[in-house]
Amino acid sequence: MVGTLSKNWLTEKHIDFEYKKYVLLAYLKEVNERFGENCLYPFMSELVGHYRQLVAIKENKQTLRDSFPQRVQRIDTEHLLITYEKIIQDDGLMAELESIIDYSIPQFKMQLSEGKKVYDFVEENLCIYPIGVIPLYPEQGYLFIKNGSSETSVFEFQITIFQQPDEKYRGIHTTYIKSYSKSFIHTYEYIKIDLVRENKKLPNPATYAVESDLSFPMEQTLLPIAKRALVKRVSEGE
Repeated sequence: MVGTLSKNWLTEKHIDFEYKKYVLLAYLKEVNERFGENCLYPFMSELVGHYRQLVAIKENKQTLRDSFPQRVQRIDTEHLLITYEKIIQDDGLMAELESIIDYSIPQFKMQLSEGKKVYDFVEENLCIYPIGVIPLYPEQGYLFIKNGSSETSVFEFQITIFQQPDEKYRGIHTTYIKSYSKSFIHTYEYIKIDLVRENKKLPNPATYAVESDLSFPMEQTLLPIAKRALVKRVSEGE
């Protein structure tokens, strides 16, 4: 299992270029090995977060100073106020950190590029299509996933829309229901009817199938990408 790189890895422990380089490359080596196994998540999300954080810090040095821990400088018991001071005051230390940042940003960018190749490969080997008639409310229903085998994994999904002043965002939540082995009886249409019979709360569910002839890690790769494909498909249908 890949060790998680702390969000504060840049300012934790020793502020030394060689040490931070060792920590970073050890982490990226593990991530790259998982990408080689077609395992994308949560590693891809972590890489994006670290990359964006470093870019933001590079663009704003004050953000870097603010990321350091503080120590109590003075306590005003009369007014119940605590004054803090930043531990970092050394310009040489800041220069060392800037060197680490300048080295790390392209390293993260290169690894993200490798992850994108895996993502594109998986996406190119997926096929998504509706099962039966899509209802007027397509944001809730079932997602069937065939992962390079005869088995169909069934998930219940719920798409939520977050309204922002300038844009609409969608989130999706899935819950694993059960799996069906492939047979002349267990067609997608039969599975949908069986699910409707068992769950009266969804009498007319939106139902989609995502298929791949290749086998990918379900939780780390196929399910996250299938969820994105489903959200995109539902959005395009509006």
